[in-house]
Amino acid sequence: MFEKSTWIKLPRNVVVGHGVLDDLGDVVADLSVAGRPLVVTSPTPNDLVGDRVRAHLGGDPATVTVETAGFGAVERVVDAAEAESATYLVGLGGGKPIDTAKMAADRLGLGFISIPTAASHDGIVSGRSSIPEGDTRHSVAADPPLAVVADTEVIAAAPWELTTAGCADIVSNYTAVEDWKLAHRLQDVHYSEYAGELARMTAELLVESAGSIKQGLEESAWVVVKALVSSGVAMSIAGSSRPASGAEHLFSHRLDRIAPDRALHGHQVGVGSIIVAYLHEGEKGMWRNIRDALDVIGAPTTAADLGFDDETIIEALTTAHRIRDRYTILGNGISEAAAREAAVTTGVI
Repeated sequence: MFEKSTWIKLPRNVVVGHGVLDDLGDVVADLSVAGRPLVVTSPTPNDLVGDRVRAHLGGDPATVTVETAGFGAVERVVDAAEAESATYLVGLGGGKPIDTAKMAADRLGLGFISIPTAASHDGIVSGRSSIPEGDTRHSVAADPPLAVVADTEVIAAAPWELTTAGCADIVSNYTAVEDWKLAHRLQDVHYSEYAGELARMTAELLVESAGSIKQGLEESAWVVVKALVSSGVAMSIAGSSRPASGAEHLFSHRLDRIAPDRALHGHQVGVGSIIVAYLHEGEKGMWRNIRDALDVIGAPTTAADLGFDDETIIEALTTAHRIRDRYTILGNGISEAAAREAAVTTGVI
């Protein structure tokens, strides 16, 4: 008797393009959310478009500004939402306010709307929140946003390094899916063919179109945002971060513990994906295409680009498997010799 079932939660509306911030009022009306919104933002996005967002929301929106991410920030947002009798939340900005709003909304049982001002990560649409705490970063399940409103005019004006970080985060889906397949073969981890292929296709399309992604070009923001949306949807379909998080993310999280705040998360996973692709496929594998695509868009491809010395990279590679109980190509750890050979061959060190 067939008894398999699944429950996939996806955003109801994804609105992307030039000037769509002015459609926010229509988006809210279409969602049929009522009452008072609470805008969760950080200082720079608030200064740039905060007043514009509040004007389109209506309902006398309250605002809480998050300067430092963490579980303490989530508690502050929860307290503010209760004090202001908020009926839904709006995450405005980059990863910090959006992930904070997402987790707070989940805690409160409220819906939230995601309004990214930079294309720096796939959390703008996914059902995961990445919350730092000390030298550890926690990936926490939460409901995805009710809607995403991504104005490419605003996003194209964001610092270019944030867009290249988003590109690198997408490209790393390639190695994440390879790790997922490996875990399925060797550990019988559940694998979703649909989610895996969507995540991999998104990475491969971005690698192929890297030459057309240029600073100051709004169409580039369009391409990157759509890819980030696809990546987030793949995670929602899978019910986990597996389609977008493998050994390259363990490597990045380990770097965060060794030397916090040295480089952007997306840039770290991009460099990690170069090495992990080599570990999966060897000399003739995809790693060169990944490295060349990152180089073309101006993302880091070496330890020096990230601001790390060679030995820190080797330490991260040989200890990254301890970060979480997730089977990847790193297995129970790789030797220093293997890590060095992979990093040297790929030109990371």
